Amino acid sequence: MKKLAYYSMTATLVLMLIGLCFLSTPANANHYKHKFPYNPIIFVHGGSGSGAQFESQAMRFTSNGYPQDYINVHEYDSSFSINTMEDVWNRLDQLIADLQQKFGVDQVDILGHSLGTTVMHGYLAFPNRAANVAHYVNIDGRTATALPGGVPTLAIWAGRGTPGRMIVGATNVTVPNQTHVQSATSAESFFEMYKFFTGHDPETTEILPEPRGELRIAGRAVLFPQNVGVTGSTLEIYKVNGDTGFRIHKKPEAVYPIDESGNWGPFKAKAGEYYEFNIVRPELNHHFYPEPFIRDDYLIRLNTSPIGGGIGALLDKSDHQSNLVLIRYKEFWGDQGIQNDILAVDGVNLVNAATCPITKRATTIFAYDKGTDGISDISQMIPIFATISFLTGVDFYIPAMNPPDERIRLVLIPRSGDGQMQMMNVPNWPSSTNSISVIFNDFLQRENIPCGNGARFWW
Repeated sequence: MKKLAYYSMTATLVLMLIGLCFLSTPANANHYKHKFPYNPIIFVHGGSGSGAQFESQAMRFTSNGYPQDYINVHEYDSSFSINTMEDVWNRLDQLIADLQQKFGVDQVDILGHSLGTTVMHGYLAFPNRAANVAHYVNIDGRTATALPGGVPTLAIWAGRGTPGRMIVGATNVTVPNQTHVQSATSAESFFEMYKFFTGHDPETTEILPEPRGELRIAGRAVLFPQNVGVTGSTLEIYKVNGDTGFRIHKKPEAVYPIDESGNWGPFKAKAGEYYEFNIVRPELNHHFYPEPFIRDDYLIRLNTSPIGGGIGALLDKSDHQSNLVLIRYKEFWGDQGIQNDILAVDGVNLVNAATCPITKRATTIFAYDKGTDGISDISQMIPIFATISFLTGVDFYIPAMNPPDERIRLVLIPRSGDGQMQMMNVPNWPSSTNSISVIFNDFLQRENIPCGNGARFWW
């Protein structure tokens, strides 16, 4: 009997201790069993930008151990047609508060690029806001005579920019032989960011493949440049044949309704496989073809135009021609001699001194038959693009058919890539009812990646 009483008393005490542990557990403890030693990150993009300019860096951070949800982006309408600067600051307040509550942290680390540095200099001018920021990275944007808001600052400058720029009191680093957007997306810039946030060098500056070749991808389908969701549309994801760009199955692998947030995913993908992302609206299908994925990627941005408006309205269209939007978040150089990029469409290089001078800082090429006359003229930039930042236009005729009956072959040979090629194939959709965007990686590395069919994929 004494033994029974003893065990009963012991069990009661254990249960009481367990109950006290639950009562004393912080509300956010269910998010992480142990606290990550560094702060959550927020990227604030520049003009005509989005979270896409941090996509590669996010994968480098997770390759070095950062949790996926520690990496965040703050997106807004950089044309300020639907928001004010105060709106942008207020939403940033809310994002910071959400991260502080979620992870139980006092401060966050923030990076601003280009126009995003103007956003951040204004934001950090408020002492109560600056108090929530532990580190600030200023990427190729505003200069200053003192640390913005007194916050410890790393200022990264593109070597192919105006010399002598600086933020007084900051750690100022110039990345040689890089241009404006490249300075935000490059491995060299990542090294400086990571070291500034953590106090030590990263283990790697490469994007490491997922060990089993199984990964998750997610992102937003948005109107450019407002960064608002393509409300009422549907996103279809298809597996495609990399040699042709044509769909392997009639039925999509996944279907997501798109609301005002633009959010979709996560989608379970296979490393090394080719996919098509199709934004479906009654008047238009917009087909996106990215390069194969190698790692979990939650910052995919599918930029499109409103029906009958935006950049899309500038392009001539017909049943007999395909229009291409060619994207890489690293400028195309066409007037730098042996440092030029080559981007060949059906064997014709569209990058030259007239279409992609380094001063244009073009990260997106619109290739279409201007005037729908069946005649190409790649000797000049289409004039309407001359004053639009980061975009260029090329008069290039590509025959189309409905349904498509041919592939369009694309080969990108990037500068400083030792001749390595990034190759894509897409169907010749007619531009009257279809848009085509091809998204090239802004990084180049050779990785041995398992494909879904048991083969290995190299690039």
